Parts: sequence; C-alpha cells; structure tokens
Amino acid sequence: MSTPGLRNALFTHLLVAMFGMGSWVAVNSLWVELPVVTKTLPEGWNLPAYLTVLIAFSNVGPLSVTLIHKFSPGLLNERYVIYSIQALGVIASVALALSWDQTGPVGGGQHSIAFLTLAFVLAFVCCTSNVTFLPFMFSLPPKYIRTFFVGQGLSALFPCVAALAQGVGQLECRNSSDANGSHSLQPHYLEENFTASTFFWLLVGLMSVSLLSFAGLTRRGNNKQREPGSGKESRQLTTESEQAPKPPFCTMRNIYLLILLAVSNALTNGVLPSIQTYSCLPYGSTTFHLAVVLGNLANPLACFIAMFALWRSSVGLGVLTLLGMLFGVYILTVAAFSPCPPLLGKPVGIALVVVAWMLFTGLFSYVKVVIGSILHEAGHLALVWCGAAIQVGSLIGALVMFPLVSVYQLFTSGQACVDTCGQ
Repeated sequence: MSTPGLRNALFTHLLVAMFGMGSWVAVNSLWVELPVVTKTLPEGWNLPAYLTVLIAFSNVGPLSVTLIHKFSPGLLNERYVIYSIQALGVIASVALALSWDQTGPVGGGQHSIAFLTLAFVLAFVCCTSNVTFLPFMFSLPPKYIRTFFVGQGLSALFPCVAALAQGVGQLECRNSSDANGSHSLQPHYLEENFTASTFFWLLVGLMSVSLLSFAGLTRRGNNKQREPGSGKESRQLTTESEQAPKPPFCTMRNIYLLILLAVSNALTNGVLPSIQTYSCLPYGSTTFHLAVVLGNLANPLACFIAMFALWRSSVGLGVLTLLGMLFGVYILTVAAFSPCPPLLGKPVGIALVVVAWMLFTGLFSYVKVVIGSILHEAGHLALVWCGAAIQVGSLIGALVMFPLVSVYQLFTSGQACVDTCGQ
C-alpha cells in the first residue's frame, strides 16, 4: 500500500473509532460522575435508581427504530437519523453542563429536574445509537467494524480516565472525638480537582468529536473515494446498500450468535457493573480504581487484537463466553461476601479481583467484536438485529440486578474507615 493510501486508511480508522466512541460516552459519563453530583442533588444516593429507570424507559428509541426497519424497510435515512441523535446529544450535553444542579418542586419535594430530564435525553441518544450506528457500518468494508468496537471501548475508558483525573471518591481517614471523649476514625472526602460542570463540558467535547467524525465519514463516502489497495470504490454511506445481494440472515448460527451477544451484554452492561463496588471497594479504593481503569482498558485492547486475529468458530466463541462467565462468577462470589471477601488484606486477593475484571471485560469484548464482524457479512438487517440484541441484553441485565441490589439489598457495602472484618 502506498504512503498516501496508508495515511488515508489510518485516517478512516480514526474517524470510525471516534464515531463509535460517541455511542455510549454520555451514559458512561453520567455513571462515573455520580459520586460528585450526589453530593449536591436532592435525590442523593437514590440517584442511581432513578438513572436505571430512565435508561430502561429510553429503550423506546431503539424499539421504534427496530420496528420501522422490520415493517417498513428503507423508510429511515440512517444518515439523517444519526445526525439528529448526535446533534441532540451535543445540545443535551451543553444544557447539562450549564444547568445540571438546577432543582424544582415535584410531588411535594425538591427534585433535580434538569439533571434527570437531560439524563433521559442522553440515555435515549445512547440506546438509539445501538440500532443506528451498527447498521450504518454495513456501508463500510468489514475491517472497519472492528475499529468501531474499539471506539465503543473508548466510550467507557475516556470518562473513566477523566473521573480519575478529577479525583472522584478520594477520601482520607481522620481522627474524630465525640461528646464522651472517645476517638474514632471518620472518612473525610477530598475536594475534586475540577467541578462537575467542567466534567460535563469535557463530555460536550467528546460528543462533538463523534459528530464531526461521522460528518467526515459521510463526506468521504459522498466523494466516492476509493478504498486503499482494494481497486473498488467504497460503498456509499446510504441505505442503498440494503439492495445488494446478501446471504440469508435467519439461520441457526446467526440466532446462536445473537443469543451469545445478548448474554455477553447482559453481563458486561447490566449484571456485573451493578456490583463492581461490592467486589472491589472492600480491598481498598486503589483496587477499585485499578479494576475500573484496567478493565476499561481491556475493552479496546481486545477489540484491537480482533483486528488481526479473528476466531470465527462457533464452538470457540462458546468457549470464550464460558470462560468469561467463570470470571464473572468469581466476581459475583467476591461481591456476595462483601464487606469481608476472600483473601481480604492480602496482595493475592487484590491481584485476583483486578485480573478477573480485566479478563472478564476483555473476553466478552473480543466475543462481541467477532460476532459483529460475522453479522456484518450477513447484511444490513443483521446489524440492525445485532444492535437490538446488544440493547435487549443490556436492558435485561439491568432490570434483573436493580431489584437485587437496590430493593432487596442482597449485597452489603462496607463502611469507610471502619474495620468490620477484624483485619
């Protein structure tokens, strides 16, 4: 490949990655910023419950798009839909940065009307992206869908790194005495390095980069630039690609792949994230931060590996899924024993839980990329159902865990600066 051709291909990969990054960066940013905003908003630590419900309701977006694709194929112009939801995401992010702490009276009490309303809008944008961004990728050569999943991994990594730079959740234990003169250690949370408003302005920047990247991709498609080294014109970025001959979609293998995809996303987007604090914080805040950062780093790394080594075997994908589930079972077991998990206070305990999160995230990320690449070959409709499976799995995982964690409180959190395990 010539130098200009290589440069052109690399730039396209960069645009695809930044486009994919915008798919879930808004919701991921809301989750990592919760420890900061709950200090100000009247809902306090009930806010995660509100956010979970809002994300569930926002599935009206992907449901509508999927039904339109099913019963009125070709009705939606994907480019216009993507432009619309991305522009909506940028506008909502700007409004969030300006007014996230505005409250008002609802039902006899004060509620964070601005934050909850804009959180619903951003969740609507993110959920709808699963059934619009992926079908759009059918208009690009198959190799780019792996880059797209790398970008989706960055949508979790970037907000996480920003939150760590902000200093979210940092505390120190200080001696305190009560009226009786007895002394005890009390947690003192340190001031963040920058405000929640600044964090949300960073979100505006990320959403804008994703929108501009999509604009760059569509412009390159409209100019009919040739794919480097292929000798064929890149397919136009329109839904006209649906008219091209494609293999049948409804096969037993494809259904099996969609089930694997739904299970993978139920675990990675719903079940395990809801108990991450219970599995990591008993070992210390450093362990929690390591698990979050390295786990999110494993996502794009696994997607990057898939760009060069794609294991397409159905049996192999099943084996990788089972391995990922084994690491998930270990994480769930550790969380169930919180606040006194196995090997507490020992380096091997810290290492095991961090490695378990890395391998759990990495294995399932690889499985998702491979399945997405295979379904890309099955046609545009297959990628629509690919996005639907991702969304359905994520929703089921969240709905299963919400009552277990927030209603029945099956998991127990430790108290900061209090030794409840006799270590």
